[in-house]
Amino acid sequence: MQDDDATREAERALRLCAACLYCDDYCAVFPAIAGKHDYSLSDIGYLANLCHNCRGCYHACQYAPPHQFALNLPKALAKVRQRSYAGYARPRWLGRAFADNATVVGVVTLLSIIAVLLAADPAALLAATPGDGAFYRVLPREVMVTGAVAALAFSLGALTLGTAAFWRAIAPDCSGAELLRALPRALADAVTLRYLGGGDGGCGDRIEAPSRARRLFHHLMVGGLLLSIGSTAVAALYHHWLHWEAPYPLVSLPVALGLVGGVVTLIGVGGLIALKLRADRAPSAAETLAADYAMLALIGATAASGLALLAFRDSAAMGLWLTVHLGLVLALFLLLPVAKLVHGPYRLAALLRAAIERNANSSPERAD
Repeated sequence: MQDDDATREAERALRLCAACLYCDDYCAVFPAIAGKHDYSLSDIGYLANLCHNCRGCYHACQYAPPHQFALNLPKALAKVRQRSYAGYARPRWLGRAFADNATVVGVVTLLSIIAVLLAADPAALLAATPGDGAFYRVLPREVMVTGAVAALAFSLGALTLGTAAFWRAIAPDCSGAELLRALPRALADAVTLRYLGGGDGGCGDRIEAPSRARRLFHHLMVGGLLLSIGSTAVAALYHHWLHWEAPYPLVSLPVALGLVGGVVTLIGVGGLIALKLRADRAPSAAETLAADYAMLALIGATAASGLALLAFRDSAAMGLWLTVHLGLVLALFLLLPVAKLVHGPYRLAALLRAAIERNANSSPERAD
């Protein structure tokens, strides 16, 4: 990351917050800055990713606008967080995708759908092809698997390298044993979204009504995606072990998992979009909103196209829905290291450092 206006504003805000600490029980950021007055670029990047953007501190802050200090910590950290994604992206050229991320998401999605359409059999796109192996008459299974595996392998590799670069920058001085001891707590904090609660009162999306709705919808979206991944995994087992070819009967485990997963994902995505549309804009970084909407729209479209494929799989529209759905899935895979989903591993890394530091501060040796 580079020193710029965003990092300097974040440092100013952090120094003011460290001197006040009125919000010390709101999230992990405030205990992390207690007694700290100087911040390196890596410290600022760490704290930006530790922030869950719950915004509770903004609405509780006596120094927020119109006070002359104009303190807006969530907005300052959101800007730095977006820069950290670009700064630690590997290969480095991927970082350019965060300059206009919504456009990148749109272009990659369009090109992915076109690529799948070009690979499909034109005769099967608008023809009813019922029975076992119907999907593979539209697009050969080898093409499906090769494209998905190649895209996922590249993206997971890039995401791993980027997360490793971020961790090297923020990692505290600790032993392997200390790291392992902190890992369960960090994982639990990440999975439960512990700090997406604004000090247990809920997220401050709107000052008059903080709630836990964002945590709920986030869990629904992620849970739905995991069910959909489970559907794909079970279908792969059916194909390789039982030699059953898709599409599977309506009363089958892959279809049930995919149906429930798709519906739950749509509920989660719809809820998150609704919250964003009615949220207070003041503690938000305007330049990150378009990217957030773009990724939510892609996830929602992927789930919706999967449900449409299920609904129309015995009709002449099956081939078209299949190619659209596979194109959206391909785009989702390709965008893993260059869109909003990158926040997951970065936040886990930040939570791991926070857990290590909390354990160190509460150890008997420290107390003595």
